Amino acid sequence: MAVTNTATFAQGMALDACVCTAAKTTYNDNANAVLLSTAGANGSEYTHIAAIPRATVTATQVQLYAYDGANYWLIATALIAAYTMAQTTQCPATALTHIDGTAINEFNPLRLQSGWKLYAAIGVALAGGVVVTAQRKDY
Repeated sequence: MAVTNTATFAQGMALDACVCTAAKTTYNDNANAVLLSTAGANGSEYTHIAAIPRATVTATQVQLYAYDGANYWLIATALIAAYTMAQTTQCPATALTHIDGTAINEFNPLRLQSGWKLYAAIGVALAGGVVVTAQRKDY
């Protein structure tokens, strides 16, 4: 995008999702990481990223990686609490935060430049999987 003094407005919005099933125990590569999102042509802002299990789950780490085309950067983790899936209870979602612990939201988005990708992973294998979603604005 050319640098100008005119305001930049979002050109589109999207919800990205992936399902993680395999355990990822390394933190510097793509082993068992799943592509969640690709930044738009002029970069993207992510206003919410969360994970929700699709089956009974033991406590597990959910991981978020930024990929610049050469390296995988661990940029966020959260702990999904143990939960027994039941039709009569609400399945809890786990929100991911910035690396400093602040919420990823409309007022404090995660920004990703053009060409970068987000990958998600979980620490403990779950056959039913964990769904990770990301709300995105493209510029």
